[in-house]
Amino acid sequence: MLEETHTLFNLTGKVAIVTGGGSGLGREFCDVLAEFGADVVCPDMYKDRADETCEIIARYGHKTLAVEADLTKYENVRAMFKQVMDNFGRVDILVNNAGISTYSRSIDRIDLDDWHAVIDINLHGVFYCMREGLGIMVKQKSGTVINIASVLGLCVTEPAVLSVAPYVASKFAVVGLTKEAAAEYGQYGIRVNCIAPGFHHGTRLGERPGAPGNEARPRGDQTLILARTPLQRTAEPKELKSLLLYLASNSSSFMTGQTIAHDGGWTIW
Repeated sequence: MLEETHTLFNLTGKVAIVTGGGSGLGREFCDVLAEFGADVVCPDMYKDRADETCEIIARYGHKTLAVEADLTKYENVRAMFKQVMDNFGRVDILVNNAGISTYSRSIDRIDLDDWHAVIDINLHGVFYCMREGLGIMVKQKSGTVINIASVLGLCVTEPAVLSVAPYVASKFAVVGLTKEAAAEYGQYGIRVNCIAPGFHHGTRLGERPGAPGNEARPRGDQTLILARTPLQRTAEPKELKSLLLYLASNSSSFMTGQTIAHDGGWTIW
C-alpha cells in the first residue's frame, strides 16, 4: 500500500517498459517506477544486466520481466511487445531510454559503421518501439511515452569538448519525433514527452560490442564542462528519477510534446 504522500504519483496497476533498463539511467527509471507501484518490463541487449534490474524491481512486490532485445531489428521489437502483451495484457508507460554514442571525431572522420550503429539504436530503435507501443495505447485510449534525448538534441556540441555528430543528429531527431507523436496521438489520450539529460555519470553510452568506450566521453578533464554549466557540476543518474516519475504519472496529465532539459543550466547559454 502506497503512503498518502505518494498518491499524486501513484502508478499502481500500470505496466511500464524501460528500454536499456539493465544499467545507468534505465535502471534508475525502472527502480522509481516500481517504487511507485508499476509492474516493469526491462528489455536490454545484455540479459544479465536486465535480470539484475528485475531483482531490484521484485523487491517492491511487483511483476517484472527481463527481455534480451536488440532494438535495431524491428522483428525483435515486435516479438518483445508481443511477449509483454502475453504476460501483462497492456502497456501504460513506455520509456525509450536505450542509446549509445561513438568516438569523438569531426564529421569528415566519422566511421560509417559508427554512424549507422548510433542512428540504428538511438533513432530507429526509438521509432520501432513507438510504432508498436502507440498502436497498443491507441486501442487502450491511454498511455504515456517518455523519450530520452539529450542536451545535444537541443544544442550542438562545442568542438573543444566533444564532436559526436551521429549522436547529435539522432537526439535532435528524437526531439522532433516526440513533438510529432504528441500532435498525432493526443486525440487518443496519449501523452508523449521527452527528457534531455546533460552530463550524467554512469550512463554506459559507449558500451556496445566494438564501441569506443571511454573515448566517447568528453575530451580532457571536466573543466570545460563545468565552466559551461551554471551549477558547476555534473549529475548522477538517480537525480533524474523524480522527473521521470512526474512525466509517467498523472501529475503531468496536461503536458505533452515537451522536451525538458535536465542539465544544470547547460542549455541556457
